[in-house]
Amino acid sequence: MKTISVLIPCFNETDNVIPMSEAVVNEITTNLPQYDYELIFIDNYSTDGTREKLEDICARNKKIKAIFNAKNFGQFNSPFYGLCQTSGDCVVTLCCDFQDPVDLIPRLVHEWEKGYKIVSAIKTESEENRLLRFLRTCYYKLIKKMSQVEQIEHFTGTGLYDKSFIDVLRNLHDPTPFMRGIVAELGPLRKDISYKQQKRRAGRTHNNWYSLYDAAMLSFTSYTKVGLRIATVFGFILALLSFLVAMFYLIAKLIWWDKFPLGTAPILIGIFFFGSVQLAFIGLLGEYVMSINSRVMNRPLVVEEKRINF
Repeated sequence: MKTISVLIPCFNETDNVIPMSEAVVNEITTNLPQYDYELIFIDNYSTDGTREKLEDICARNKKIKAIFNAKNFGQFNSPFYGLCQTSGDCVVTLCCDFQDPVDLIPRLVHEWEKGYKIVSAIKTESEENRLLRFLRTCYYKLIKKMSQVEQIEHFTGTGLYDKSFIDVLRNLHDPTPFMRGIVAELGPLRKDISYKQQKRRAGRTHNNWYSLYDAAMLSFTSYTKVGLRIATVFGFILALLSFLVAMFYLIAKLIWWDKFPLGTAPILIGIFFFGSVQLAFIGLLGEYVMSINSRVMNRPLVVEEKRINF
């Protein structure tokens, strides 16, 4: 009998973990009775009582397992580490807030049985804020054009992964893994299926503009060189323009000495403009340096505090 692993990362989801565990178990036992299962929650240092509820869930069902992180290791490291701890023939990843519908599981497994090693769940519709979805769409299209490898639009990592691909992940040794990019770059035969993202069942999202920016910059620095190329080309263009403007003022001053007062306005404008451009590109360069620094330090993805039912 094949085993389906279901991985659910969570952080402060005290109102969702019990209903989610019940929904997943019911979905598999009802619609996929020919499969065995394991349900793994990886908790990213919750402080709202989520862990106590997970302990109770695990005590009542030995097929439900839990990993408690010793600290909050971020929105990318924890799910990636959880994937590497699974033991099933395939792994399905879902969010704990019910935004990814549980009835996706049979659809994902059905495509996997056709021979696809990865089945990606693509958000073609969403009940999230329209402005946020518009900005996401712009980001996906931009990164897709700039990236050196294929990028999958509106893919957040939810989907199914064959155990052969999980073995690839275990051997990556990437301390800052960006799952969406890894799937696009290294993933074998893949099938995309669409779904409508629902509203959160309970609680509030832990994503904010900073975390979204962090995700965007991780993909940008991991899979594009265009930022540094733009900085280089823009620098050469500005240097050439500066030289031409300087020569124009010099010649004009020599020919029309009394009729062409130089003044300080052009100098001040130039200083502020070039200063702002330099600061912007220094910040961009810093993002690449931070990405390199994280990889060079090679710290562990996660430090566990406790695991249950393994």
